[in-house]
Amino acid sequence: MPDPVEATPVAPAAQNDVVATLSDGTKVKQRLLRMRACNEKDGKGKLCAGHLKRWYFFGEEVSRLYGANAEIYRCERCKTLYLPNPEETPRTGTLCW
Repeated sequence: MPDPVEATPVAPAAQNDVVATLSDGTKVKQRLLRMRACNEKDGKGKLCAGHLKRWYFFGEEVSRLYGANAEIYRCERCKTLYLPNPEETPRTGTLCW
């Protein structure tokens, strides 16, 4: 009789990485390493997958919480805000050729 195969542990689904919620209900999350698409799920569990774009024109509340020159990204579909991943180099400043 063959030995039973041990099940390999499965990595848990994306953890609840919500850092804060703004007064208007907008979620602020932490980006994962090299993350380019939103990982927010709707009420039915469907993944948003909207493109994360750098957001420069944030309101007073965001600038008060994270600074006037903060590196903030926003999902183009669900408008969830993302803070940069601390393990990645900042993408601020000008490009050098």
